[in-house]
Formats: sequence, C-alpha cells, structure tokens
Amino acid sequence: MQLLDGKATSEAIRQELMKAVQKRRENGQKIPHLAAVIVGNDGGSLTYVGAKVRACQEIGFDSTLIQLPEELSEEALLQKVEELNNNPQIDGFIVQLPLPKHMDEKKVTLAIDPKKDVDGFHPLNLGNMVLDLPGFLPATPAGMLELFKRYNIETSGKHCVVIGRSHIVGSPMSIMMGRNASPGNCTVTLTHSRTKNLKEITLQADIIITAIGKPGFLTADMVKEGTVVMDVGITRVADATRKSGYKLYGDVDFENVAPKCSYITPVPGGVGPMTIVSLMMNTLKAMELK
Repeated sequence: MQLLDGKATSEAIRQELMKAVQKRRENGQKIPHLAAVIVGNDGGSLTYVGAKVRACQEIGFDSTLIQLPEELSEEALLQKVEELNNNPQIDGFIVQLPLPKHMDEKKVTLAIDPKKDVDGFHPLNLGNMVLDLPGFLPATPAGMLELFKRYNIETSGKHCVVIGRSHIVGSPMSIMMGRNASPGNCTVTLTHSRTKNLKEITLQADIIITAIGKPGFLTADMVKEGTVVMDVGITRVADATRKSGYKLYGDVDFENVAPKCSYITPVPGGVGPMTIVSLMMNTLKAMELK
C-alpha cells in the first residue's frame, strides 16, 4: 500500500508555480491575481478561504479577500460579482459556497465570467469539460487527476466506481475519468443514495472515488485487493481531546481499508491540499489566456 500524499504533491506544484511567478516578475510581466468572496461567518468556509489566501501569498500571487455580511442582499452580491468580472486586475475569482439561504447559488454561479471562473463551476466550463474543449476544470477533480498523473497510476481500461453525484466532485469526476485522455479511459459507474447493491459494485472496482461526507462509509468488505481509493469526504467530528475541538474523518474506514489498497489518500492530507493548488493552477492559466 502506498499513500497518495496530497500534501507533498501540492508542495511540489507550489514550487513550480513559484518559479513561474518569479520568472514573470523578472520579465516585468503581470502577476496572477486571485480574489475570494465570502458571505457570512461559516467556520469551515473561513478556514478554507484563509488557506487559499495563504497559498497565494506563499506562491507570490496577488490576492484579494472580500468578506461580506451574512445579511447582504443577493442583488448586492451580484453587483460585487459584476465588479470583479469587469476588473482587469483580477484574473480569477471564487465565490465561496455555501451561500446564505436567501441567496440562489446557481444564479450567482451563472453571473461569474466563465473566463474568470477558476473554480470551474460555470455551465460553460462544465460543458467544455464534457466536450473535451479548453476551459477550467473543477478544482477538486482536477487535483485528483494530478495525483493520478504524478504517481503514474494506470487508469486506462480500469473500472472506476464513483460514490456521490454532486456537481462539485462526483458528477464531473465520473465524466473526467471516462474521457479519452490520460488519466481517463476508464469504464465508469456513478453510484449514489438510490444505488442498489453498492457493495457488489464496489467489489468490482479497480478505482474507487468516494465523495459523500459520511465518516467511515467505505469499509474493508466493500473493497477488493489492490484497489486504488481516493477519499474526498471530510467531516468534522467533535473531539474534546484535541486543541481544535474536533477531528477530521474521511468517507473511508482508513485503518481497515488501507491494507487492501495499492494506493489510498489519507484524510487529512490527501485530496484537500490538491484542491487549493489546482485553484492556483487555474488562476495562472486564466491570466495566461488573457
């Protein structure tokens, strides 16, 4: 069993990005600029956005954090999105989800200029992904593809089972793994809450990608020997023994599943760091495309 170390892999990519930014600076060229918009005070969102801003600082990107009050109107948020769309200094930006309940996430996503949609959630970018045209891939699935590449994991002809059909991870990942590309060329089964006989399906899998947010859901009896497992799930569980007051768990019963795997991602330190670095890669790409 080998760990798919997202922390070490993302650090290697950060070093590559730092060199690219330094070269641009030496040549007097524009430095990539990422903006992040967060509405309200959701703890998880604040932590995640903070990590993105720190990544920008480390790599040498310019960054702007726009924190807006919970009670902000949807109209005011859409106006802020339009300002960012029209700001030539901003190469890419994200609107951190989830948004407050009085806001329509789809409406906000549609308002983002696809050329600055470095999260890869706009329908135009998702459509380009389906048609294998140039565009921005969703950050988490793109980070997972990068792990497959950097660990030289063969995916062609393999049976990939994806658990979870969210538009952020499960659905796009199922499409990307089935594309005529490398990584890709898998036979893909997309499973979800209505799937029957899930265990029978996962036992046929060469690759399992799980993204449902249920701690320890994938157990050892659901995995055959030699399977590659990527765990995207991350759930905070209260733990009074820890300084943070909680412990992070993935969708996989790691202790019992790992010995059966050829490769597996840990939680934390697996897919999470790759998501942030993928966002940085998309931001550099957005600037270069201009």
